[in-house]
Amino acid sequence: MAAKTQDYTKMMQDMMGAFPVDMSAMQNSFKSYATFGEKMSKVALEAADKSNEISSKWTKDTLAKMGAMSAVKEDASDYSKAFTDFASAQAETTAETMAAFAEVAKRVQMETVELMLAAGKDMSEDMSAAAKKATADMNAAAKKATAATK
Repeated sequence: MAAKTQDYTKMMQDMMGAFPVDMSAMQNSFKSYATFGEKMSKVALEAADKSNEISSKWTKDTLAKMGAMSAVKEDASDYSKAFTDFASAQAETTAETMAAFAEVAKRVQMETVELMLAAGKDMSEDMSAAAKKATADMNAAAKKATAATK
């Protein structure tokens, strides 16, 4: 009576086939990253749009004030007064503009932190769900493989 040799290649193929790969976890993870990227892009584009509006208004205000400053004056001392008025008004406008830029930056920072926290939570939940599913699949496959070798 000849001893039957174990076919290890077949056993390995069966074992590897018994461990399924769940691509839905990868797809969910990709969707989470894509959604996060879309939201971050929206925050950045809105900030750029608002910053452009602020910058444009600042330029228009400055040009309007320069027009008044460059007008012909009756007296030489009026030029000095016009320049002083321009400098004073420009300092005020600059302070207002910097405050507006700071508000945009503050809003971007807050929205970014909120998105990062939400994304971290979503990704943690995705990873936890994928790990639980993988563990369950591996346990089921191991039981199946153990039962097949008996």
